[in-house]
Amino acid sequence: MAKPDADGWYSLFNGKNLNGWKASEDNPDTFKVIDGDIVAHGKVCHLYYAGPVNHADFKNFEWKCDVMTKPGSNSGMYFHTKYQPTGFPSTGIECQVDNSHKDPIRTGSLYQLKNIMNDSPAKDNEWFTQTVIVKGDHITVKVNDKVVNEFTWTKDFKREGSFAHNVLGSGTFALQGHDPGSEVHFRKIMVKPLPDK
Repeated sequence: MAKPDADGWYSLFNGKNLNGWKASEDNPDTFKVIDGDIVAHGKVCHLYYAGPVNHADFKNFEWKCDVMTKPGSNSGMYFHTKYQPTGFPSTGIECQVDNSHKDPIRTGSLYQLKNIMNDSPAKDNEWFTQTVIVKGDHITVKVNDKVVNEFTWTKDFKREGSFAHNVLGSGTFALQGHDPGSEVHFRKIMVKPLPDK
């Protein structure tokens, strides 16, 4: 049974193995646990949280993890998503992890929702903490406890094209393995569920 700490935070990663997580079937070898980190390095794959905390269904929350990118890497932290066996998640919203990849949409971006272009708030080869906070219609992204992005989903707002289904709702979390040239490390993956109202 998962138990929170005194401040209401649950750990989603035990630092040893991928218990409580489920990799997509396309390239599951992309994700490995190495020296206490989840490492995404390989072809496209997504690692979905499937453990006991909140029955892996989160609406309002604070979600954070420590992240380190190698130069030229791309990844992401998805929320309000659900497991799918292949491809990029067709539900949920991606909070970008990208400090120097050829894609100029940088760390802290809500991908193709509210982008941070070219200048990243974090650096390669250094651990940083990225936090996503969802309260109702409002999303806040922090990097190292500094607010870098905010977005409010208004009633008449609609996403277009291939992102039409990537909307606010509820769901689980996922980490992204983007391409073989990317190597991204994750540790201290924590969530604090917040009241639905």
